[in-house]
Amino acid sequence: MQTNKTRVALIDDHILLRNGLASMVKNFDGYTVLLEANNGRHFIEQLKTHEVPDLILMDINMPEMDGFETTIWLKQNHPEVKVLALSMYDNEQSIIRMLKNGARGYILKETEPKEFKCALDSVISKGYYYSEMVTGKMIHALNNLEDDNNSIKPLISLNDREIEFLKLACTELTYREIADKMHLSPRTIDGYRDTLFDKLSAKTRVGLVLYAIRNGIFQP
Repeated sequence: MQTNKTRVALIDDHILLRNGLASMVKNFDGYTVLLEANNGRHFIEQLKTHEVPDLILMDINMPEMDGFETTIWLKQNHPEVKVLALSMYDNEQSIIRMLKNGARGYILKETEPKEFKCALDSVISKGYYYSEMVTGKMIHALNNLEDDNNSIKPLISLNDREIEFLKLACTELTYREIADKMHLSPRTIDGYRDTLFDKLSAKTRVGLVLYAIRNGIFQP
């Protein structure tokens, strides 16, 4: 018999989708839905009469108080609460920003129920959820951006053009658009990218963004 179930809150302004997710969570062993809210402000109001949840499924785009703001509020007021971002968008900027704000994982709304359950279990048991988009190591690093003891010292030497490319890589521009912006050929831009992958021990563009944020080269 399961006596201590994980208490889950759902914050999403799409009521039909939220209801469907709530029904799914209730059917998972070891989980119960504590409350549902339309946005961050509505959630904070409900906390006045509800227990604090263990885990929150957090939408990003919501009126009044969105997922970015709500996650920061939770980090400041209830850091013990684990946030799993739930979004329709897989763009790198949203992922980086949510994880920097304190989310323990990021999952798409189109995810299969089996992977969804795996994400919940991972956040509760390990403290994070990693997928092809996001690794647990990145989540840990982003959640400790402000920890001086864990900060990466910018000892790696980058020239002005590499820094310019790195800043542009943190935007939504494609590599071809970055090439146009820097008045260089796409092949030269590929060279900058590969050189930085090697210098910074990064494997993806998200890794480049992470380095830029941690070393003050780019501010989200």
